[in-house]
Amino acid sequence: MASAHDSHADYVPGEMPIAEQSATFTGVMGMFKWGSLLTAASLAWLVLWFCTPAGFFPGLVVAVIMLAVGIFALRSKPGAGH
Repeated sequence: MASAHDSHADYVPGEMPIAEQSATFTGVMGMFKWGSLLTAASLAWLVLWFCTPAGFFPGLVVAVIMLAVGIFALRSKPGAGH
């Protein structure tokens, strides 16, 4: 019967391939980042449209400006890899 120490004999810290975990993390963070921007712009547009006298087009302008600023701020920067 194998002892508790033998079951971990193949594990070497820092030697495991993590490409799949890294790709999953990058994808999930991208979905959160861009999804949050889209949600914020949509909420701003809908609130201005339905809850203020501003109306449809001013709300749409604010949402488009939010999207433009958000895309500029959230896009990947060159050399940002760690």
